[in-house]
Amino acid sequence: MTETTASQAKLIQYLSEAYSKEKELETALEAHIGMTTRMPYKKRLREHLTETKRHARNLESRIKKIGGGGPQLLDKIAGTVAGQAKSLAKGPAHMIRGAGEAEKMLKNAKTEYWNEHEEIATYTAIETLAEQVGDKDTAKLAREIRRDEERMAKFLAAQIPVLTKAVAQEEIPASERSTGRSGSRRRSSSRRSSSNGSRASSSRSSGAKASSSRAKKSSSNGSRGRSSSSSRSSRSKSSSGSRSRSRSGSRS
Repeated sequence: MTETTASQAKLIQYLSEAYSKEKELETALEAHIGMTTRMPYKKRLREHLTETKRHARNLESRIKKIGGGGPQLLDKIAGTVAGQAKSLAKGPAHMIRGAGEAEKMLKNAKTEYWNEHEEIATYTAIETLAEQVGDKDTAKLAREIRRDEERMAKFLAAQIPVLTKAVAQEEIPASERSTGRSGSRRRSSSRRSSSNGSRASSSRSSGAKASSSRAKKSSSNGSRGRSSSSSRSSRSKSSSGSRSRSRSGSRS
């Protein structure tokens, strides 16, 4: 039997720790799925449980190829048995988290989010170590699993605010909650008020302009009337003068 090198021993150690974590999370995810009532969240947990089981199988296979023995030897590696016992204890404990349904799901999501980031760190370390010792296959496996964990972490990051809002709706009276719709209505009302004010101002401005225009027309018409009257009066006086002079000349 070929003796295990220092690089192989370190890779086996890291891969075994990752394997232990995956087995621990299998039990936790199964418990969380049973507690989850929101279907999009439940569906994603089921998908990730399938990924988690695949990760464990692939890690086990990789350990065998490097020289870490079969599943019976994996259980003798430090941390593996403890990890499995820990996962069995965690499952039932998670069933009694929080008072309400939404609170339980939120606590589970936060735990899952924490676990995903722990795994991301684990697989980043495995990938880097494998590259350092020239093990391309282990580096590739670690990279593929890390990407699965990153996708799950991204999903959970978006799910946590949704679940938190559900907790608020379930446990906090409506009178104590501020909602986006209320703020939207206030902004909408403000916009309508501003718009109505603008239209009223515009209407007053138009009315003032119309009044001014009518006043100008009236003034202009009055001026033309006075000018016409003055002209007629002048022509009348001139005509009277002419007739008076004519009669005077005739008497002479």
